[in-house]
Amino acid sequence: GDRVVVHYGRDRDAAQQTLASLEGSGHAVIGGDLGDPVEAQRVVEEAVAALGSLDILVNNAAVAPSAANAHRVDSASYAEWQAAWSAMVSVNLLGASNVTMLVAQHMIERGSGGAIVNVGSRGAFRGEADHPAYAATKAGLQAFGQSMALVLAPHGISVTSVAPGMVATERQSAKLESEQGDSIRGQSPFGRVGSPEEVADAVAYLTSPTAVWASGTVLDLNGASYFR
Repeated sequence: GDRVVVHYGRDRDAAQQTLASLEGSGHAVIGGDLGDPVEAQRVVEEAVAALGSLDILVNNAAVAPSAANAHRVDSASYAEWQAAWSAMVSVNLLGASNVTMLVAQHMIERGSGGAIVNVGSRGAFRGEADHPAYAATKAGLQAFGQSMALVLAPHGISVTSVAPGMVATERQSAKLESEQGDSIRGQSPFGRVGSPEEVADAVAYLTSPTAVWASGTVLDLNGASYFR
């Protein structure tokens, strides 16, 4: 029953496919680089204009780990290190914080409460040897969410995070189909990785009115592959 604004960074075709998969009407697609503070503000303003008001924010945009942006401290060049940190901090942490600030102020002004969910990572707790900037930004995002939970609760706005492990997305398909696949699936005693639907169901619950009392929570979604 929700109307949804689908944000994309570069791939408008994929965003349009997502839009087409949504039931109902009144949805919108908005593009923009959230790593740019000016663009982040424009995206939020256009989202508010498209829907009239925002009740839910899901901070899912991120520069994700890949072979191209690996930056192990024992093998990366200084230029590779700087590039990875700059890209990941600007989107994963600063972009999410800027969007959250703007949406939260909109929700406060509207006075009807709301819900914010950050998509963090298991890597925030266990570390990421090849992508330390990714782990650090996701840890920062989850801590930021808890800070926001304290401030926004009096306004009826809940703030939570989910921390998925490996998820069977299109981006991970090559890795899961490679020689590493069995080892990755073996990290969980279930012998598999998570599904996008499992993460989506958790986010849907955390944005529901019945989950307000979970505000401040970081929900692990890793199939018992890592405990903290």
